[in-house]
Amino acid sequence: MSAKKETLGKTVGVVVAVCLVCSIIVSSAAVGLRDLQQTNAALDKQSNIVEAAGLTEMAAGDIAGTFNKYIEERFINLETGQYVEVPAGYDMYKAAKNPEYSVKVTGSNVGFQLRASIASVYIVKNDAGDVSRIILPVHGSGLWDLMFGFLAIDADGNTVRELVYYQQKETPGLGGEVLNPSWKAKWDGKKLFKNGELAIQVKKGENANNEYAVDALSGATLTSNGVQNTLTYWLGENGYGPYLKNQTWKS
Repeated sequence: MSAKKETLGKTVGVVVAVCLVCSIIVSSAAVGLRDLQQTNAALDKQSNIVEAAGLTEMAAGDIAGTFNKYIEERFINLETGQYVEVPAGYDMYKAAKNPEYSVKVTGSNVGFQLRASIASVYIVKNDAGDVSRIILPVHGSGLWDLMFGFLAIDADGNTVRELVYYQQKETPGLGGEVLNPSWKAKWDGKKLFKNGELAIQVKKGENANNEYAVDALSGATLTSNGVQNTLTYWLGENGYGPYLKNQTWKS
């Protein structure tokens, strides 16, 4: 009996020791890879912004170099539409979780309750130094969860060039088609405003020649509605509306 107890004790001891060693290894790996993970996350974000800027081919593998040469991140007070300074490392999505740096979202079905008071915008300039596009980070609910993307607009503040979603959990083959190049291509050249009012629509059966409409995703009504609600909110007075109206990037 004593021998059995000793054997059981040794077995338990070995299991505990193995678990302890494994936990140390996993923790060390997580800490050691943290910088690499953060670097990869930043590069992925830059890659999507570069795509929205229409510079993917020019980048030719040098995403970071292209981003740093042609794209500048600025920050705006959404209430006034004017540029402001922020602390280093400011993130509009982290700020949205802090009541001190955010405002409540009311009267909207965009899918979130708080948004940051100060938002990022990305200014794209050509080799001559002229503004060619403005990229606006946008997010709103889809069918299953929030969808995050970048809306690229010409320097006229009205003509869409790209709508790039980089984070979404929509159903593959249905709502997931927001990533389909053929659907993304439908946005190029569409107009956001007509006579100063938001006019862009995402509706099933819309004619491709309608410059104020994009045909909705087939079989994905709720996802399409989510895209519409996202644009309605972020291009309105509670979003980038004041910034676009003032055309702050030209001042």
